[in-house]
Amino acid sequence: MAETQTLTDLKDLSGAAEPAELPEPQIDAQGRSYATGKRKDAVARVWIKPGSGRITVNGKDQQTYFARPVLQMMLQQPFEAAQRVGQYDVYCTVAGGGLSGQAGAVRHGISKALTLYEPALRPALKSGGFLTRDSRTVERKKYGRAKARRSFQFSKR
Repeated sequence: MAETQTLTDLKDLSGAAEPAELPEPQIDAQGRSYATGKRKDAVARVWIKPGSGRITVNGKDQQTYFARPVLQMMLQQPFEAAQRVGQYDVYCTVAGGGLSGQAGAVRHGISKALTLYEPALRPALKSGGFLTRDSRTVERKKYGRAKARRSFQFSKR
């Protein structure tokens, strides 16, 4: 029959565990890491490599493609959380959805690509919520309704 263990015995056992090893970085022959980011209906394919901090979206500079400062700020958030501002060049193609969804998809892709390039950055990005795909999407239209929840106007007579 097994011996009964106290909480202090269990605490001693947990301290003996070895620290988990980080996964290998996934870098291709050109020295880049690739990841896919998604938000609403937008899908972004993102490649990052060490560089001067340039972000190119669909062949255009980020200031040209995402004209609103809020959207440009969204793309910088993963780098600020990981303390890697200006250290990586980003090249991405994004399709579907509107500009806000596309910026969210690019941010998601940058975060995933950073963790593949430097696995040690995962805890910082995970705690900031950048690795979680935002699952909020538009609710589908229901039959017998004007929109998803809006009913047709009621006429008494």
